[in-house]
Amino acid sequence: MPQFKVNEPQTSTEAVIKVEVSKANPLPPGPHRFQLVVIDNEGNESEPAFVDLTVQALNAPTAVLELVDGGGKKIDPAVVIEGKSFTLSAAKSIDVAPGTIVQYRFTLLP
Repeated sequence: MPQFKVNEPQTSTEAVIKVEVSKANPLPPGPHRFQLVVIDNEGNESEPAFVDLTVQALNAPTAVLELVDGGGKKIDPAVVIEGKSFTLSAAKSIDVAPGTIVQYRFTLLP
């Protein structure tokens, strides 16, 4: 299993990758951002896509700063529990036919 470290891309030929979290490889409470770039069979790279998530602390409050649209509607953040592994999915990534995506590059950002 890949070990995510800040600014170290994890490449895969699969669209789904598990983020393994353990005492030896923690993801501390608070906000985190992951980036995805996909590469097609001709070597073309996509623009990056991002997902923001919050790791919820087990024994302390977790501050969450919300983003709202012009109408005041909040965009719910993704939340995972401290010490629990989770999965990132790039399964909805697409390429213009007849191209095919051959690599997924997942990166934990600072």
